[in-house]
Amino acid sequence: MSFIREVTKNKFLYILALPGLMFLIVFAYVPLNGHLIAFKKYRLADGLWGSKFVGFDNFKFFFMSADWYKVTFNTAFLNGLFLVFGLGIALVLALFLNEIRHALFKRLAQSFIFMPYFISWLVVSMMAFAFLNTTDGVVNRTLEAYGAERINWYLKAEVWPAILTLIYVWKFAGYYSIIFLAAITGISGEFYESARIDGATRFQQIIHITIPLIRSVIIVLGLLGIGRIFYGDFGMIYGIIGDNSALYSTTDVIDTYTYRSLRVLSDFSKSSAVVLYQSVMGLITIVIFNLLAKKIDKDSGLF
Repeated sequence: MSFIREVTKNKFLYILALPGLMFLIVFAYVPLNGHLIAFKKYRLADGLWGSKFVGFDNFKFFFMSADWYKVTFNTAFLNGLFLVFGLGIALVLALFLNEIRHALFKRLAQSFIFMPYFISWLVVSMMAFAFLNTTDGVVNRTLEAYGAERINWYLKAEVWPAILTLIYVWKFAGYYSIIFLAAITGISGEFYESARIDGATRFQQIIHITIPLIRSVIIVLGLLGIGRIFYGDFGMIYGIIGDNSALYSTTDVIDTYTYRSLRVLSDFSKSSAVVLYQSVMGLITIVIFNLLAKKIDKDSGLF
């Protein structure tokens, strides 16, 4: 009865929430049935419910191969680099933008650093190739101009975690910096005024006022990033790396591995098993780090 009274009392708020709720149900919860494919020998002719149940046999395809550890490590390692450097540099950018006092220059700076976020990964991959290709790439021409030898970047797997991190930061740091800047502008000016009266420098104000007061925003964005730490950015990785097997040792992530498996084997069941493993690992990770975040600040957890 209390639920009915709550809905009746706030019926207009629930009506406003209904489209978003329906979108969540249709596109987030209904597709969960597809995870059953991981436990079946799926055939299109038999359908999801008519296909033969095979238990955990499909998972052997992944865990008995030599690739499962490599792609899992690459996914977590690359996303860890993206998270640390992406949020770290975004925070620094937001702090710098907050110190700009000229309004026009500040708006122009925000626009320029935010612009890469709207560039598609296909265009980014073409830009990366223009910089790194062996024949007439900007980087190789620069190296040659200084007397160094050209480098075939697309055969040097060890440098690509750094290259991908640089590209990710260039594309997303501006986006996250706007979020940080919005949190910073919400801080009351009385804190800074009191600090100036006590003789605090601008750097001391940043360290002891700005960063502590936006700690909850930093934690939430960090948790959201950690929640997807086992989800590689397929558009980024495949768009830039493609099917270049020479770079798989450091750039092949779960998403690209699953895509190639489905494309080569045409086996929905085995590919679904890998995706389910990915989802379970992401769930475990977000639960653990959410508990750790609540230990630091009980109001900063996602749930």
